[in-house]
Amino acid sequence: MTNHEVPYVKVHFRLEVEDDWPPASVESLWAVDQGDGTARLDNVPWFVRGVGCGDIVATETDDEGVRWAGEVVRRSQNCTIRLIVFRDGGSAEARQSVINAFQELGVDSEGMERFGMIALDVPPGADLAKVQRLLNHGVAEEWWDIEEGCITSEWHTASAT
Repeated sequence: MTNHEVPYVKVHFRLEVEDDWPPASVESLWAVDQGDGTARLDNVPWFVRGVGCGDIVATETDDEGVRWAGEVVRRSQNCTIRLIVFRDGGSAEARQSVINAFQELGVDSEGMERFGMIALDVPPGADLAKVQRLLNHGVAEEWWDIEEGCITSEWHTASAT
């Protein structure tokens, strides 16, 4: 989350669990209420596929007051890439070094001790080819494995170069 003076809400996403992954059937993300039945996501999804930080999603509140995500109304063009860090057993130091390396490329991220994960929020203005080279290098060196949680056509174009 970036600004504590706006009306934050939790938006819940249902997840399809297959072979015990992801480890939950629901993920909730912080979002900024847009006042019109939509919310702008304000953190990087750990498990939800097809959405990125900054996307605006339609929401519906159930009888218990839980706000559920619907379709994406407007895309931010941010990409969500997830890593499971293998280097040094996914230690806090290893995760922080990965976060630092991607931060130098203009990529925000969050680390999760459980599973040794990092979720990257790749903005459209980042040098996508450089980000992909670093990702691919880390995979080749067996430092981490990656999953593309939400990518754009620009991401595809950069990977073709």
